[in-house]
Amino acid sequence: MDHAFALRIPPVVAWLGYGGLVPFAALAAVMAFDPAHARWWGEALVTYGAVILSFVGALHWGFAMSMSDLSGEERQRRFLWSVVPALLAWPAALLSVTPAMALLVAGFVAHYLCDRRLGVLSFLPRWYLPLRFRLTVVACASLIFAAMVA
Repeated sequence: MDHAFALRIPPVVAWLGYGGLVPFAALAAVMAFDPAHARWWGEALVTYGAVILSFVGALHWGFAMSMSDLSGEERQRRFLWSVVPALLAWPAALLSVTPAMALLVAGFVAHYLCDRRLGVLSFLPRWYLPLRFRLTVVACASLIFAAMVA
């Protein structure tokens, strides 16, 4: 069971992960097709992005609690890092749309890099980093496109 879990994305994870990209892509596209309301759609996208960035940060809190092979120092780093995405997301929700989107992109990229570091230090399912890469790319591309439209 663990071996299969490590090789294949569990269907519920795939549905939830890829389904979570729909608001990113849809809101970015609507901004382009409804320029009269682009600011409103952009604010909705920033709010959604801030929520998701906070969520992915919390993953590292869970990793720090559950990964028995982390050193004490690395466990502490994971706990500390886990709150940084929320601390980036919160001011993003208060900024105007374009700088907010830039801050969210920076947060998503930084979080993916932290995921990669964790993957070197501890066991993660083999599907986790490729999935996180794809989710990060689509979320960031949506935010960048939307920032250009704004």
